[in-house]
Amino acid sequence: MAEHPTLPRRIALLDGRSVTLRPLSANDGMALYQFGCSLPDDDWHYLQSDLRSLDTTTRLVNARAAEHWRQLVAAADDGAIAAYASARALPGRSSHVVTLQTIVTGGWRHVGLGTSMAHAIVAAARALGGRKVTVDMVDAQDDGQSIFARLGFVVEGTLLRHARGRDGRQYTILVMAAPLD
Repeated sequence: MAEHPTLPRRIALLDGRSVTLRPLSANDGMALYQFGCSLPDDDWHYLQSDLRSLDTTTRLVNARAAEHWRQLVAAADDGAIAAYASARALPGRSSHVVTLQTIVTGGWRHVGLGTSMAHAIVAAARALGGRKVTVDMVDAQDDGQSIFARLGFVVEGTLLRHARGRDGRQYTILVMAAPLD
């Protein structure tokens, strides 16, 4: 895996705390699992991966060196993960498109961490050779939409009742995208 040239790096947050932004490491399995378990219950309605599963977090850690996938974390001074982001390019006709994901746990929201993670994962997508980036989210995630809109993303699609949450309800997904040219 090609290393991100500006990572690891410290990020000062709006509330005075700071975190280290870095690639996911081989030793992050338990911290990633604990991060998943710390997410607010509402997040579990529509997350793609169940980060409360040790199997899932182990799979993510094992995939950290995949050629077309970058995973970043924001780690607090005690080693706890405050945020996770990924950029993934798939082969084939859309190999120029990189799909992004960012997740920030409850106690770390509204302090600039989501914006910092979004900037970093877009840079990782560019380093993967992406020409376009996409992110999808439940339409109720106003904060996420605002973060990506400030980075130049626009809504390219609305997928009605496209996601079924763990609560059994169906959710509308917004697909936002931006060029990297």
